[in-house]
Amino acid sequence: MRTPCDEIAAQSTTATVPCVTEARTWILAATILGSSMAFIDSTVVNVALPALQASFHATVVDLQWVVESYGVLLAALILIGGSFGDRFGRRLMFVAGVTVFALASAGCGVASNIHQLIIARSVQGLGAALLVPGSLAIISTSFDEKSRGPAIGTWSGFSAITTAIGPVLGGWLVEHASWRWVFFLNLPIASAVVAISLWRIPESRSTSAGQIDWPGAILSTLGLGSLVIGFVESLNLGWRSPLVFWSLILGVGCLIAFVFVEAASSAPTLPLRLFKSRSFSGANLLTLFLYAAIGIFFFLFPLNLIQVQGYSATATGAAVLPLILLMFFLSRWSGGLVSRYGSRAPLIVGPLIAALGFALFAVPSVGGNYWREFFPAVIALGFGMAVTVAPLTTVVMNSVNKDRIGAASGINNAVARVASVLAIAVFGIVMVKAFASQLNSSLAHLMLPSSVLAELQANKNKLAGLQVPADLSPNMKADINVSIRQAFVFGFRTVMLICAGLSLGSAAVAWFLIPRDRAHRKLHATVSRDDAGPGKTLGT
Repeated sequence: MRTPCDEIAAQSTTATVPCVTEARTWILAATILGSSMAFIDSTVVNVALPALQASFHATVVDLQWVVESYGVLLAALILIGGSFGDRFGRRLMFVAGVTVFALASAGCGVASNIHQLIIARSVQGLGAALLVPGSLAIISTSFDEKSRGPAIGTWSGFSAITTAIGPVLGGWLVEHASWRWVFFLNLPIASAVVAISLWRIPESRSTSAGQIDWPGAILSTLGLGSLVIGFVESLNLGWRSPLVFWSLILGVGCLIAFVFVEAASSAPTLPLRLFKSRSFSGANLLTLFLYAAIGIFFFLFPLNLIQVQGYSATATGAAVLPLILLMFFLSRWSGGLVSRYGSRAPLIVGPLIAALGFALFAVPSVGGNYWREFFPAVIALGFGMAVTVAPLTTVVMNSVNKDRIGAASGINNAVARVASVLAIAVFGIVMVKAFASQLNSSLAHLMLPSSVLAELQANKNKLAGLQVPADLSPNMKADINVSIRQAFVFGFRTVMLICAGLSLGSAAVAWFLIPRDRAHRKLHATVSRDDAGPGKTLGT
C-alpha cells in the first residue's frame, strides 16, 4: 500500500526550473512510470511469494528476507535519497535510481537460488530509495504553483491505478508465465523512463543543499538491518544464538546512537525538533501502529489465499483490488471530512473501522467463500484506511512550519516503511510459533511414525508450504494436509487479531495525542451562530 504524504512531499518544494508546456506530459510520464515500478514491485512480490517458495523450496525466513532486504534499504535510505537529489541533481539521482532498480530487477529475474534473489532485492531497495523521492522532487521543481496541483493529481491518480492493477497483472504473470516475469517487466519500463528523462527533464538542484548526513544514513541502515537480522534469524537459530543476540544488541545500539547523532547534527536526516510537536509525534506513532498492521497483512494474506484457500495467483491479486479502489475513489471524500469534522475525529474512527476489518479477517476458516467471508473484511479495511489517510496527511502538514513540510512528510513516509519492515520481522515470529504449536497439537492425534513427525516439525518454518512425506498412505497425507492448513489459519487469525489491536492502538493515539483542530472549532462555532439567526440563542 502507498504510504501517506506523497502528495504533500511533491507540494513542498518551490519550482526552480519550470518546464515548458509541451514538456509537462513527458515529465509526468517519466515520473509516473518510474515511481510505479517501485509501487508495483512492492505489492506484486507478495503475490509471487508462494511461487518463490515452491521454486526454491524456501522457508518463511527466506520469504521474509525477499521482502525485508528490499524494505530495509528503502526505509533507511529514502530520506538520504532525497538529499542526494538536492545536492547532486534531481534528474541525475532519479535516472541513477531507475537504472539501479532495472539492473537489480534483471538480477532478480535470473536468480538461480533464494540467496541470489535476496541480494538482488537489496539492490532494488537501494535503487528505489533514489527514484521514489526523485520522482516527487522532479514534479515539485518542474511545475509552478498553478500547474502543480493538477500535475500531482495526475501523478497520484495514475500511481493509484498502477498500484491497483499491479497485483492482478503480477498474479497473471506468475500463473501463466513465471514469477521471473514479475521482475523482467521492469526492464522495458525503466528503459522508457531513462530515455524520456534524458530527453525532456531539465536538471535541477538546490542551491541551499546542506551536507549529506552520512553518519545518520550509516547508523539508521545498520541499526534497522541488524534488528531485522536478529528477529528474522531467531526462527532458524533460536534466541540464544550469538548472531541473533549480538545483532539485536548492535541494532538497538546503532539506533540509540542515531538519535544522538541527529540531535547534534547541523543538517540531520531526521530533524528531531519536529517531534516537539505533539500532533507530529502523534501522527507518526499512529502511522507506526497502523502501517505495521498493514505490512504483515500484505505479507501473509497472499500465502493464505494461495496455499491454504486454493486461490490462483491472479485471483489473489484481484482479492485486494476493492481495498485499493476504495482508497482511491474515497480520497477526495475523506479530505472533505477534515474540513467538516477536523482531523482528530476521522483519525479515531478510521483506525476503529480498520480494526473491524482485521478482526473480520480472523473469522474465515479453510475453504471459505470470498464474497461471504473475505470481501466484507476487505471492504471494512479499505474504508477504514480511506477515512484515515487524508486526515493523517493533513495533521502532518499542519503540525510543522511551512518550510518544514517537506521534511515532515518524508519522515512520515519513512515511518510507514519502517513499520512494515519491523512488523514482518516481529510478527513473522508470532506466525511461525502459533503455526508450530497448533500443528504439533493436531499431529499428536494422528499417531504418525516418529521419523515422519520429526521431519514435519523440522520444516515448520515453511508454514503452509510444508511438504508431506511421499511414502505415506493417501488418507494419512490428506489428514496431514488438513492439519497444516488449519495450523496456518490458526496462526493467521492470531496475527490478524494483533493487527486489530494495533489499529485500536492507532485510534487511542489519535484520541490522546492529536489535539482538536482549533480552526475547525472556530469555524463550526461561527456556522452555528449563523444558523441560529437573530434573536436565537445557542446551546453550550
